[in-house]
Amino acid sequence: MGTLLQFVGDWGHALAAVLFAAIGIFILRRRDDGIDQRMLAVALLLTSCWSLYVSFGGVDKPLTGIGENIRNAAWLLLLFIMLRRGPADRVGSMVAIGSVYAAVAGLILLQTFTDLIWRQLPGASDLHRALVQVSLSLHMMTAVGSLMLVHHLYVSWPPQQRGRVALLLGALAAMWTYDFNLYVIGYFAIDRASELYALRGPMMAMLAPVIAAGMRRDRAPQVQLSRALTFRALSLISITLYVILIAAAAVAIELIAGPYARAIQIGCVFFMAVSALVLLPSPRMRAMWKVQVAKHVFQHRYDYRTEWMRFGDTIGRPGSDAPPLGERVAKAVADITDSPAAILMLRSDDGALTFETHWNWDGDLFHEVVVPAPLALLIERSGWIIDIDRGPTRQEAGDTPDWMRADPRAWALVPLIHFGRLIGAILLARPLMDRRLDWEDLDMLRTAGRQAASYLSEAQGQQALDDAQRFDEFNRRFAFIIHDVKNLVSQLSLLARNAERHADNADFRADMVLTLRESVGKMNDMLARLSQHNKGRAEEPRPMSLDEVAARVARSRSGQHEIRLTGSAPLALADPARVEQIIIHLLQNAIDASAGDRPVEIRLGGFEQWAMVEVIDQGRGMSAEYIRRDLFKPFSSSKAGGFGIGAFEARALAQSMGGSIGVESKPGVGSRFTLRLPTAPREGVRGEAA
Repeated sequence: MGTLLQFVGDWGHALAAVLFAAIGIFILRRRDDGIDQRMLAVALLLTSCWSLYVSFGGVDKPLTGIGENIRNAAWLLLLFIMLRRGPADRVGSMVAIGSVYAAVAGLILLQTFTDLIWRQLPGASDLHRALVQVSLSLHMMTAVGSLMLVHHLYVSWPPQQRGRVALLLGALAAMWTYDFNLYVIGYFAIDRASELYALRGPMMAMLAPVIAAGMRRDRAPQVQLSRALTFRALSLISITLYVILIAAAAVAIELIAGPYARAIQIGCVFFMAVSALVLLPSPRMRAMWKVQVAKHVFQHRYDYRTEWMRFGDTIGRPGSDAPPLGERVAKAVADITDSPAAILMLRSDDGALTFETHWNWDGDLFHEVVVPAPLALLIERSGWIIDIDRGPTRQEAGDTPDWMRADPRAWALVPLIHFGRLIGAILLARPLMDRRLDWEDLDMLRTAGRQAASYLSEAQGQQALDDAQRFDEFNRRFAFIIHDVKNLVSQLSLLARNAERHADNADFRADMVLTLRESVGKMNDMLARLSQHNKGRAEEPRPMSLDEVAARVARSRSGQHEIRLTGSAPLALADPARVEQIIIHLLQNAIDASAGDRPVEIRLGGFEQWAMVEVIDQGRGMSAEYIRRDLFKPFSSSKAGGFGIGAFEARALAQSMGGSIGVESKPGVGSRFTLRLPTAPREGVRGEAA
């Protein structure tokens, strides 16, 4: 073990010597005339010489302590020059701080004199041991004084320019902190300090790149530690200090307790280890640690980039297993302040804020979650974030609701304002580390509230659009239904007129019953089509007989007008219900356009891959311009009292089955509507025949 430590110590100091020498030579080659830069180069080269001497001679050589004193003196002189020449804001008078520099310099001189004396005395003498203890004490005092001067220079430097000296001062603070711990342990147990002496070389080698990074002239691409890495680094440092404390306590107990030292050491280590295992995983302890680090280490409480990315990821979480949008919004805002729960309230028609959803908020009294309209109006006008512990500023608008004050978890009410309109609010639960809201909390929550309001407003707009589309679909279906109702009314009106004259005719009564039964069936079909549960999905096209459908429609309209059915069509690949509806539309339009003494013809046929149904009338006819511009346009009709839906719906139904409707018409001559449907395949013909 001793050989390994010696190897690590020798080569660690050698590496440190090389790195410090390289940095010092690099600074000298830049030919910078500033005295601080020249002094920095001198300090680096003297540190390199000290490290090189230790790597060859070891820590027991006479000049080791003197070299360390020279190294410390060079760095302290650099700090004093930086204080005098830098843009520092003076903290106290230069006389006071100069006295501290002088005191530390006196300690270094006294320490050098002591080191020269005790090395000349026999090792077994009492004076030798006393001077060694004095030397270790002076080393500790020098390290403490140097740390005080580093801290003073850092806090004296203007905050906006601290980035220029932060790495250099941080490296010096680490160097003297290590020295302090080394000499503290050496003072109480000199035989246990050999490991720390050996590890000082690698530690100095690690500090050299830090100093080099702090001397870059181009400060634009500064390397900044993320908050997560900073928290982890500080946690690691704290754990290391905790372990050092345990080790120091163990050494002190061994020196003081005598024969009972072993039992006391085991008990203390056990107690401190159990305490650490209990306290460190605690959420409250982690929250307190996070708050204290953010308060004393960082200039701002929040890492805005990280918070905003987390905010967007939480709200925009994809996947079918994602919580509802309202719950995601509540969680995203709560995560900013580390609140463990949140309640989302939305604006109701009466102006009050009512419960919508929650995230992690336990309880069943959500029906009481209401913010009165006057307070909601005040929040909308002012945009205030309400601190529950303080309440609203203007009492005339009403106090904070009782249910909110009664719940100890309620902490802050964040308004959700979109384009000046309050759409809701989020009630945040009190964080594990309770604290007052400050200006940075208010700004962050206000911005997050506006962003969350835009998400909710967009979702509400999308919901309104979906509702409008459903209403549009309902209205479209209703318009078709009204057209069909008009046809049924015409048919039933004719039946009622004929009943007055032919009520005694048995054949007429039978035909009337059949007509009424068909009308009732059609009305039930129309109601089913109009229902919100009906998705309007018709049957898939299948082989069907156009002859049978056309004959059935002709019979149903024969009492209304003279209808002639001629020809025969091949089997079509279509939905019989939709085909019948198309023929009814076309036939009714032909009857309405024809005089009473002029029959309407239904002609069946086929051409190549098409089965055709032609509805021909000798009525008023239509112009080419009307056919091109208005015939198939919804709500456009040439008939008095017409809805302008029949032709539009007929063409839409035909196109849904892969067919089409053609029109030939001349004013004063009549019109010909041709329904074309694809013919059924031969397999379908054989299946139909079977």
